[in-house]
Amino acid sequence: MNPSFLLVTIFLFFATTAMSNPADTTVVRRSYLTQHIQGAITLDGIPNEAAWNSVAWSGDFIQWKPNEGKAPAQPTQFKILYDEKFLYIAYHCIDANPDSIIRRMERRDQFPGDWVEINIDSYHDLRTAFSFTLSVSGVRGDEFVSNDGNNWDVNWNPIWFAKTHIDETGWTAEVKIPFSQLRYGNEAQKTWGIQVTRRIFRKEELSTWQYIPQNSGVWVSRFGELKGLNNIPMHRQVEIAPYVTIQADKYKKIEGNPFAKGFDTKLTGGLDGKFAVTNDLILDFTVNPDFGQVEADPSQVRIDGFQNFFEERRPFFMESRNIFDYQLTGSEAGGDYDSDLLFYSRRVGSSPHAYPNVNGNEYVKMPLNTSILGAAKFSGKTRKGWSIGVLESITQKEMATIDNNGEKRKELVEPLTSYFVGRLQKDINGGKTIFGGIFTAVNRADGLNDRLHSNAYSGGLDFFHTWKNRTWYVRGNMVFSHVQGSKTAILNTQTSFEHLFQRTDAPEVSVDSNRTALTGTGATIRFGKSGGTSGPHGRLFKFETGVTMRSPELELNDIGFMLTTNEINHFTWAGLQWPKSFLFFRTARLNYNHWSRWDYSGKYIYQAFNFNSHATFENNWQTGTGTTWAVFGISNNALRGTSAIRRLPGISHNIYVTSDSRKKFYVFLGANNFWGFQRTMKNNDLEVSLYFQPINAMRISLSANYTYSWRKQDQFVSNVSFGNATRTIVGEVKQHTLRFTGRLSYNITPDLTLQYYGQPYISRPVYDHFAYVTDPLAKKLNDRFYVFSDGQISEANGKYHVDEQKDGTVDYSFSKPDFNFVQFRSNFVMRWEYKPGSEFYLVWSQSNTPDAAADLDKDVPVPRSLFSNAFDNNAARNIFLVKWTYRFLK
Repeated sequence: MNPSFLLVTIFLFFATTAMSNPADTTVVRRSYLTQHIQGAITLDGIPNEAAWNSVAWSGDFIQWKPNEGKAPAQPTQFKILYDEKFLYIAYHCIDANPDSIIRRMERRDQFPGDWVEINIDSYHDLRTAFSFTLSVSGVRGDEFVSNDGNNWDVNWNPIWFAKTHIDETGWTAEVKIPFSQLRYGNEAQKTWGIQVTRRIFRKEELSTWQYIPQNSGVWVSRFGELKGLNNIPMHRQVEIAPYVTIQADKYKKIEGNPFAKGFDTKLTGGLDGKFAVTNDLILDFTVNPDFGQVEADPSQVRIDGFQNFFEERRPFFMESRNIFDYQLTGSEAGGDYDSDLLFYSRRVGSSPHAYPNVNGNEYVKMPLNTSILGAAKFSGKTRKGWSIGVLESITQKEMATIDNNGEKRKELVEPLTSYFVGRLQKDINGGKTIFGGIFTAVNRADGLNDRLHSNAYSGGLDFFHTWKNRTWYVRGNMVFSHVQGSKTAILNTQTSFEHLFQRTDAPEVSVDSNRTALTGTGATIRFGKSGGTSGPHGRLFKFETGVTMRSPELELNDIGFMLTTNEINHFTWAGLQWPKSFLFFRTARLNYNHWSRWDYSGKYIYQAFNFNSHATFENNWQTGTGTTWAVFGISNNALRGTSAIRRLPGISHNIYVTSDSRKKFYVFLGANNFWGFQRTMKNNDLEVSLYFQPINAMRISLSANYTYSWRKQDQFVSNVSFGNATRTIVGEVKQHTLRFTGRLSYNITPDLTLQYYGQPYISRPVYDHFAYVTDPLAKKLNDRFYVFSDGQISEANGKYHVDEQKDGTVDYSFSKPDFNFVQFRSNFVMRWEYKPGSEFYLVWSQSNTPDAAADLDKDVPVPRSLFSNAFDNNAARNIFLVKWTYRFLK
């Protein structure tokens, strides 16, 4: 059967099924009437003060998971009061078996054990909310909710106060939230959206005050309402948080190197702050920020030419990032294109782009990262539905210092640079329709003009529209980029891995060495169904289909993240979900995906189909499995610019099992395998993770991941000149990758934690059976290459030398591509929030990247190479850091 015909048939069947569902069941929106406080409240977790008697308890919660619509196992009640500065909430989490309440502790935002949570839509925009979660052990969690509950940002860290207490009736809590931490309008009589949720850990049960059907596909827009808030004064948040850091670095001393004395010290200071320009709009700023306590990035190695993506971990850039988020695609089907962003904050303060030219007798002192002199962020949302975000950051001009027998000179490795992002969105009709735009700019001072763009601009317009109770949607965007620079810099961009204008089989592009600018475009359109009514047995159908494209000249990597260009991708995802318990399942879902791809010349370059399933059982075990059939593939990037190459089809399978995560010991097992047809490729990925909670205050995890990949003949090695032609050298590669990751978290109190993270890592690709490409699009693998015979290729001094004519004369050479990369990264952090918003850190971090090339011998097992090198103290760099911050509040 023709795959396209099958695709259309499946899509029409699912769409017909979805549209045949009956109308939605009406759910009554609840309300709670609060009062101004009369009297004092002592925040001790016991709501027995007379002031609480002025309002009634509200309860009648309804189970949300696992048995939606039924009565919860235990009832829950709450009260709400307010005064001029604070919102007060009292909880009574009734439990007939108080000894069964789970009191686990974790660091902030980990939501351990039993907890209760309130979501507050103080904007009352039906799209965003502020979430405050309190566990029975006193651990606080807070999140900023956006996109009607589809995004929960744990990096929002407001200042608020809470206490809990356990008694013979269950457990109680008192919460005090400053109005300065919320955002609201200046109307005299306010109505806010609220939702209260309780978790009973031992049953893995969630119950809610306002019933919101799981099949609705929404959250904030269905909240109940808080009324009675009258004449609350405007509270403009003002916070100043200076910091001081003392750092000592210990490493192996190198004789003769004036920059490697074995021990360095550094004293630094800076300032973070917040200022509410209005109650809706906040100015965040930082001067000389320090991120020394931030956990190290995981080790990663790629040999396919694509760049690595690292998650943002720095607090200044993480908070309010939902406003600045602008994904080019963001599809439900998923794909490499989903990682593309207009703003990728890791570009700010990254490693310098250049390295100085030195000879063998010189030593270099090189900055590891570009220093951020200062950054400011103006963000928020107005009562009229305008979301505003403006970010400006200035990074320092960085110089490397070179020593030549005592004579020192400096070379520029990064120019002074300005990064700007502006984001604007407007809600219409209660957020059912949203229009927005974004603009970014990177402007660099003179220096490195032949390497970097002098200016880089990008922007876009986006829209989102929902109907039928917000369950159907259409969304899309269009983007542009414009980069300017010297002829050399623009030539480098044209011929870079992301663009490859020099490809001989690409009629849609060509290299122009006289250009000083490039302008590109991109766009995405998505249409789908995110919720609705349930069919028989609570079955729910969802789907999404769309197209996303990037023109050949699109360039975002100065401030954004972009893997490649010159692509038009079609994707479709369809899913059947059972959110309610049935048979022996708590939940289950079945998903179907397909993808197709063309380049801008109209050439068809990719097609794949996928089916996967996931389930949670009544005993809380989870499992899932899926299969992907890669029908057809051509890569425009794999040969690094000479031509495209055919990649033969294959099939992959994945499976995972997780035991009950409520237990003090549980396990995750996962496997992912790919087999290329005609034995052209194989990939095996295995993961085992163990989680152990010996006591409520301690959590330990250890995971091991092993990957073996093998490509026959078509792994790129080098492009070399041969007469007037270019030879593209490829080879067979076998790559072993092994990593272990260990974590330990111990809570002395909810505000005093000890955390350890460690990861030894090794990746070893070894190449053999070298060849050059002859007919890259041939259907048979052996017709694409000419494999060198023993008499044509030899190895010496770390290079391979090729004598194609066998006349005793070397025609060309290329470097031996094998390597053995070993790395160990770890850090130990003691964090003490000695008063709300003020912190004290003790940090020990260790980084070790030894020279492990001696273990490239195939007879040295990968685990032995890892453990014999990763913990070599002679190559380790130890950093000891003390950081103190104090937050002044108004």
